[in-house]
Amino acid sequence: MIVKLSIKGLHFSYGSAEILRDINLNIRDGQIVSVVGPNGSGKSTLIKCIDRILVPLEGEVIVDRHKVSEMKQIEVARMIAYVPQNSLRVFPNTVFDVVLMGRRPHLGWREDDWDAQMVWEVLGLLGIEDLALSLFTELSGGQQQKVLIARALAQETGVILLDEPTSNLDVWHQIDVMEILKSLVRSQELTAIVAIHDLNMAARYSDTIIMMKGGKIFATGRPEDVLTRENLAGVYGIHARVRNYDDIPHVIPLKKISRKRGRV
Repeated sequence: MIVKLSIKGLHFSYGSAEILRDINLNIRDGQIVSVVGPNGSGKSTLIKCIDRILVPLEGEVIVDRHKVSEMKQIEVARMIAYVPQNSLRVFPNTVFDVVLMGRRPHLGWREDDWDAQMVWEVLGLLGIEDLALSLFTELSGGQQQKVLIARALAQETGVILLDEPTSNLDVWHQIDVMEILKSLVRSQELTAIVAIHDLNMAARYSDTIIMMKGGKIFATGRPEDVLTRENLAGVYGIHARVRNYDDIPHVIPLKKISRKRGRV
């Protein structure tokens, strides 16, 4: 597989507070890559730096051999789609119109029959075409998340970034969203980078896991290589059992490690 996205020497700070430190990554094409780590480890900041929502102090993000820092924002939007954790903006629009917003990088502010057809195809792909005329604000959390994923797909990019897409969903909708994402990555040949808290969801659906601590990459690799007792102790400060079910690691937290004495 070819490298789809590279990150070289990335640093980011909020004022004097350093959030990301010397991030270096090569992400292959056609994968689900989960970014995990405790609160404040830099997961969401990394996602936003990739999409240039945030501008790093140092380093480069390279997609398909193009430096993101040298692109106009509309050019970035043609290569990278971003799905926020939740809709911070209130969309007083129909589902169809929200998904159509994903076409803006390709058509400016005019649309044609092809763009409408694309929206209908994406809605059908996610099984939400019956919601097309519903107001976005009247949907459940799981439905809204699917609509935001549909909007990202309508952008026709090779990379999709998702910031904690399952954090506000019940278990059924968590599995539903991740199953959809897995299917889309395989069928559409996408690269999905997901910031996620749920380690077992990450283990089940990821090709690669990036584990972060304190703004740095602590470990990266296959789920079974990253989700180890030693790494969980070093990053999360917990004792845990890791059991394999159907060749997928499953994390069972047991107890926290005392910060004062290194034991409970």
